[in-house]
Amino acid sequence: MSSVLVRPVRRAAALALTLLIAGLGTASAAPADTRAALPGAGIVAVVNRDIISKDDVDSRARLFAMSTGLPLSEDVVTRLRPQILRQLVDERLRIQEIQARKIVVSDKDIASTIRDIETRNHMPAGMLRQKLVAGGASQRTLIDQIRSQLGWAQVLREALGTKLNITESDIDEQVRLRAQATGQEEFRIGEIFIPIHDPANTADSQRFAETVIHELRAGAPFPMVAAQFSQTQTALEGGEVGWVQASQVDPEVGRLLATMPVGAVSNPVKVAGGFSIVMLQGKRAMGQNMATALRLRQAFLAFTTPLNPANPTDEQKRQLDKARTISATVHSCDEMEAVAKTVNTTGRPIDPGELRLEGVAPPPFRELLSKLPIGKATQPLVASDGIAILTVCSREQKVMTSLSRQDIQRQMINERVELLSRQLLRDMRRQAHIDIRGQSS
Repeated sequence: MSSVLVRPVRRAAALALTLLIAGLGTASAAPADTRAALPGAGIVAVVNRDIISKDDVDSRARLFAMSTGLPLSEDVVTRLRPQILRQLVDERLRIQEIQARKIVVSDKDIASTIRDIETRNHMPAGMLRQKLVAGGASQRTLIDQIRSQLGWAQVLREALGTKLNITESDIDEQVRLRAQATGQEEFRIGEIFIPIHDPANTADSQRFAETVIHELRAGAPFPMVAAQFSQTQTALEGGEVGWVQASQVDPEVGRLLATMPVGAVSNPVKVAGGFSIVMLQGKRAMGQNMATALRLRQAFLAFTTPLNPANPTDEQKRQLDKARTISATVHSCDEMEAVAKTVNTTGRPIDPGELRLEGVAPPPFRELLSKLPIGKATQPLVASDGIAILTVCSREQKVMTSLSRQDIQRQMINERVELLSRQLLRDMRRQAHIDIRGQSS
């Protein structure tokens, strides 16, 4: 769907948690090499000048236990520790690169990400934090991990530069290829990728993957486990890869997808660079899908300064009053379009084009659009940069292409970003001084 619709709702969700974790997030922005190991904690690795302690490794293991809701035996935790240590080494390298580029990850972005994780795992706002507190897990551990992942994404965007620009002709070619494959099967998958940095560690990586699979089959939520342990750029999306054809994935994974039942989790699959754990979330025939097509109109009242929810400005209060009036008085798409022409000042489209309801995210927004009566305006949707009010003009079942042009563009960008991520991290490991001081267990 169009990002102009997603952004206000995602930001509004972020505001609810920003104040909750603002104090926690700020502390983790300090360079990692300023953190001294606690007495008796034990230094298990030094990455350039940054220390990784036994407490760091144990905290990440506890975070896994708390976030999945499963009691982990000491034997399971012991099997997790070597891979956790390698993950923390990579995290330190990423943080060093983030700091070198002077990239700042805001507390608001971290709050939004935490809320997205909760949403994917059907948790109410704040539940993840409550679980961590109740289980004695360090909140800083979660925030550090998210800060590293978000900052690394910005590193990759900077490094790719113009290579991230997918042209209309690039998309046209993919649309043409997909049209030729009409009727063939495609698969919606989630993935957890466990890397192998050194062939000597292959057995450790496989044991780790098998441990993760055991916990998944015991009931651990796939999105949460992916967010914790997957080493790809889809981790914060719960490992969500989306719809792919068998030809777009590793041949061994493609063969498995053809025979796996929906909902199944694969055994570890050896792929280039590591092991892949795949969850099959759906199957369908390409180009033969019934979907719900939406047409919308939207008005957007922009703020001149970012919103502070605890202290809105007079101008922001006036905009909210105006938005409430629009919501109460607009009863059709024609009326919404007329109003939008008078209030939209930021270039945000009044008509975002035809959307596929099933592709709308996050889920609460999708549910809102699925139930909103035709012609009725939403309540004001408040974001940091303004207020959106939407009206559904039509909602109909029709045969639609399996992926929108925006889906195809996003998929192509993700492929380029993932390739660069692995290349950069490999180069950084080669150049870094990494001193592993014995086993973390």
